[in-house]
Amino acid sequence: MRWVILDRDGVINEDSDAYIKSPEEWIPIPGSLEAIAQLNRGGYHIAVLTNQSGVARGLFDLNTLEQIHRKMRKQVGEAGGCIEAIFVCPHGPEEGCECRKPKSGLFEQFTRQYPMDLSGVPAVGDSLRDIQAALRAGAEAILVETGKGKKTLRRNPDLDVPTFVNLHEAVQYILFTQG
Repeated sequence: MRWVILDRDGVINEDSDAYIKSPEEWIPIPGSLEAIAQLNRGGYHIAVLTNQSGVARGLFDLNTLEQIHRKMRKQVGEAGGCIEAIFVCPHGPEEGCECRKPKSGLFEQFTRQYPMDLSGVPAVGDSLRDIQAALRAGAEAILVETGKGKKTLRRNPDLDVPTFVNLHEAVQYILFTQG
């Protein structure tokens, strides 16, 4: 099985400094749902690995998070795609958990459920912590400029990973380089 790992906020949907706290606030980035469908048509399975510290902060609960993910999966499905797995870190940054990116715990959870070597597996994110977690896990880190991506590039000008305007462009790269 071939996989692509995606961060959620800022990659698939519009990001918010105030957090995505309800299904109504979850708004897909134009072209992202179609890009996921294109990956599926290219033979890829999709996993979403996402920090959701809003749960720890009391801004929303796990039930609301599940409703947000149901909406995301429904809209991806309507675009012809499928998200096979979602892995979430619900902890805050001060909790010191192993699953919060930039640590690689979410990737480790993924490989426990889907045993594989992550080398060469594309992992698309919009923040430095996404890139760091992917690299720590041995995946191929890819940065998109949506969400926090442009700020990540400005703050880390020497970041040496493939970088694209959005998920659609990253998918073209993945399909071209990995066939």
